[in-house]
Amino acid sequence: MTYRGHVKKGVIVLDPPAQLPEGAEVEVRATETASSGGTWAEVFHDVIGQAEGLPSDSSVNHDPYLYGASKK
Repeated sequence: MTYRGHVKKGVIVLDPPAQLPEGAEVEVRATETASSGGTWAEVFHDVIGQAEGLPSDSSVNHDPYLYGASKK
């Protein structure tokens, strides 16, 4: 049997909802190629500029702050 659906927030949602038994084995095949979502600025538009309270040199010294590497 074939069910159709879509991806919503990373989860496959069947249209209409199907009542499959718990543990049922399924196979998922994409019918169209998903777009990359655009540029990185477009992908992360909702978080760009939201960080607050970071050191003024965090853009060039992010590794030392995250991983303890030597500062530049």
